[in-house]
Amino acid sequence: MSRQFRRSTRGSSVLLGSVLLIGLVVVVAAAVGAVAFDAAESSPTPTRPTALSLAVSGDTLSLTHEGGAPLDVKSLAIRISVGGEPLAYQPPVPFFSASGFRPGPTGPFNAAADSRWTAGETATLELAGTNDPDIEPGATVTVRVFDGETPVAALEASAS
Repeated sequence: MSRQFRRSTRGSSVLLGSVLLIGLVVVVAAAVGAVAFDAAESSPTPTRPTALSLAVSGDTLSLTHEGGAPLDVKSLAIRISVGGEPLAYQPPVPFFSASGFRPGPTGPFNAAADSRWTAGETATLELAGTNDPDIEPGATVTVRVFDGETPVAALEASAS
């Protein structure tokens, strides 16, 4: 009788182990699927395209929102280079007074203005003599606009 008991114990151990292994695989697959669906739902939706333009007159840069989605200036970063060389001081937007720039930018770049930059609005800022390199007539000025880490626009204009 003991031989029959051992044979039946062995068979049930293999069967029980197989059922537990399959159950574990099903539970892990369900957990991975739930995490994947949750991550897919929480990823940010792409924003609508935004059109910006740049004009450079002397040391004054004017950026105009030509159309598209409004931008929250508080989340923007502006990076300016002249002739391929980045400015020594980059503008923190919005601001009123900042190193390398004359006080009082206009439009949404001014800290006292509405932080929503909408179509038709122009934001201007002026480089101070303490910033380097200087903007010489004919120099190519490049302005890159980022919303957080996401590029919004890369603009180029020749200084007049």
